[in-house]
Amino acid sequence: MAPDLEKAQIMFKLTRKNNWGNCYDRTEHFKRFENLDEAMKELSKMRWLIVHKKQNFTGISLNTAYKKEIIEFIEINMPHLKGIIK
Repeated sequence: MAPDLEKAQIMFKLTRKNNWGNCYDRTEHFKRFENLDEAMKELSKMRWLIVHKKQNFTGISLNTAYKKEIIEFIEINMPHLKGIIK
C-alpha cells in the first residue's frame, strides 16, 4: 500500500500543473515517486485518478468530479498547503 503522503504529493503535482479531466501528464514525469504504480492503482480504484493509456505512454489526471475530496486529502496529508490549492 502506497503511503498517503506520497499519494497526496502525486495529486498535488497534478493540481499544480492543472491536470484535471482530459488534461493529463505523462507518468515519466513522476519518476521520483517510489510507489507510483501502487499509488496510481489505489487512486484510480477510488476514481480520483484517471489513467490515460496511449500507444507510446501512459498519462494521468485528476477526476474533476472528486475535486473537493482530492483537495481535502492533499490538505490533510500536507497541512502547509491548506488554502493554497484551487
